[in-house]
Amino acid sequence: MTYPTISNKENKMTFNLSPEDYKNRAAGCLIGLAIGDAFGDAARDPENQFLYGITMDFPEKPTGSTDDTEFALLTAEILIKSNGTPSRDDVVQAWKTHVIVQDELTRGGASEREAATNIRRGLLPPESGQFNTYAVSDGAAMRSSPAGIVAAGDPDHAAVLAERDAEISHWGEGIWGAQAVAAAIAVAMNGGTPEEIFAEGMRRAPEGSWLLHNFTEALALMDKHDRNLHAVWMELHQLLRGEYKASVPEAVVSAFCVFLLTKGDFKNGIVYSGNFGRDSDTIGAVAGALAGAMCGLSQIPEDWTARVRKPSGTCLQFTDQLDIVEVAHRLTNLRT
Repeated sequence: MTYPTISNKENKMTFNLSPEDYKNRAAGCLIGLAIGDAFGDAARDPENQFLYGITMDFPEKPTGSTDDTEFALLTAEILIKSNGTPSRDDVVQAWKTHVIVQDELTRGGASEREAATNIRRGLLPPESGQFNTYAVSDGAAMRSSPAGIVAAGDPDHAAVLAERDAEISHWGEGIWGAQAVAAAIAVAMNGGTPEEIFAEGMRRAPEGSWLLHNFTEALALMDKHDRNLHAVWMELHQLLRGEYKASVPEAVVSAFCVFLLTKGDFKNGIVYSGNFGRDSDTIGAVAGALAGAMCGLSQIPEDWTARVRKPSGTCLQFTDQLDIVEVAHRLTNLRT
């Protein structure tokens, strides 16, 4: 069986990063994802909203990781164990080892829970993703950044890797969202500008897709307001809001818009994406990964890095106390 995808023109870039810069950007990407995840989760906490209104820094309450960070580490493990060339069986085996063995995915996304149920029933990819009520969710997009790290400078290859990972739990829009994030990360890792990074994400949305429609409408709205974040804030929410807050056309486009409106600035991107509302942990995770890949770990506040560097295993138990920086560095060894 085949599933809907997008055919891409050759888009391989010249890769000029030194090994040190490559590792710095890779670590920045995964730490940025983890910070955005944790910050967005904290910002939507009712107690924090009551105490602070707008969250500008990590609050006193301990901050744990959610499924965004921990499933991204699962994607990283699949890439590392397959030496950067994962097969469908590699993905399935990783899910059987780390996902379906857990009776309950605490704080796991609905798309991942349903995919796990499908695998238990004997459905394998791509059917496990196609026959999924939440196939259009942002669950694959939140975890696809490692593909962009491995394929730095080669967004087409990043999209291929993201597709392989996403199809176990997603279909159509859900896969395209994962490809958009991974391909954009590949450009960010290689020194792309915020405009180039945004354009690469948008390029992954096929003609006639809901994702492309929302990208196009959001870009026109931002340009109408001269990309002034405060001027466009309310209208952007109204434009993208759907019944299901975690859909790719809403959440992924929201993350890319915040990244563009904050011009790739890491701290501003985290604050605004975390306070965006709706699926703020995933919006923060995607925006944080993009900004972190662009600026590198050296430009991220050290106290923020320390807060998230070792996940809590809240969703996937194997991630408990993994060193995210070390995982990121291992991913850089896979680039061919």
